[in-house]
Amino acid sequence: MIDIDSVREAIIGPVTSLSTVFNKDGSIDYNGVRNCIDFWIEESKSGTILITNGDSLYSILTDKEVAELTKVAVEQTAGRAMVVAAAKPWWLGKAIEFARFSKEAGADVLMVLPPDWAHSCASETITGYCLEISKEIPVMIVTHLGTRGVPLDSFEKILEKNSGIVAIKDDFCGDYGKRVACLVKGRIPFLSGGRKINHLEIMPFGADGYLSVYARFKPIIAHKYWKHISSGDIEKAVEIIEAHDIPYIDFAEKSGVDFDAQIHASMELFGIAKRWRRRPYYNLNNEQMEKLKDFHGLR
Repeated sequence: MIDIDSVREAIIGPVTSLSTVFNKDGSIDYNGVRNCIDFWIEESKSGTILITNGDSLYSILTDKEVAELTKVAVEQTAGRAMVVAAAKPWWLGKAIEFARFSKEAGADVLMVLPPDWAHSCASETITGYCLEISKEIPVMIVTHLGTRGVPLDSFEKILEKNSGIVAIKDDFCGDYGKRVACLVKGRIPFLSGGRKINHLEIMPFGADGYLSVYARFKPIIAHKYWKHISSGDIEKAVEIIEAHDIPYIDFAEKSGVDFDAQIHASMELFGIAKRWRRRPYYNLNNEQMEKLKDFHGLR
């Protein structure tokens, strides 16, 4: 079973989250998923293949497809990187069932996401949920419960236990993320979510690595940023953010498309995967693809 030190090593630097890719007819393109995984390991040098509720588009997958995606990710990774499976926001019994499935499939860690409709969870029930699942498989806690962050005292309770909680993935960022990072620093590996700008803000408080957008299709940008971070050249790291991350986000907003649609389109332009997502999700049209091609300098 994977330990804390191995998890920390696997999430240092840029980490890629798995974008589920589809054929134009809406069927899952498992060959495309396999190609993505090979690219992320071989070219992006990601030490982790991270399946997530958001980027992996669980919102348009069935439970059966989530299970199959997990199996494909483990098989294609073939021990070359740590595999983090992801649970949907299921009740505890269903989450434990999926934890056992993930472990049997060969996943190293399971990211859990407690359901929290109308803030129905209390800090002690969130703590218990995570600890119970961690008896089955090492657990990564994602901080975002939907409309709020996991209560800070839940992390305090977890730190009091000798548990199987092996990582934190922060999706809330800002002051909340800094406080969580301070709480777990040196004890539980911390993965900064979002983008480089969020990582740079939270890094002094204890972020081990960050979730990278560019690593999914143009890893040279992610590598340059991490090189500057590793050498302590913050000014150069900021220049990467200014030259690449901010313009990329702005381009999506100016184009009137969602960020994920643009990422899938970028993966197509760089020859990694198809742009398509299931309806009713939007896909870039050919005119928008041409503009994005110009943005990436691919003429």
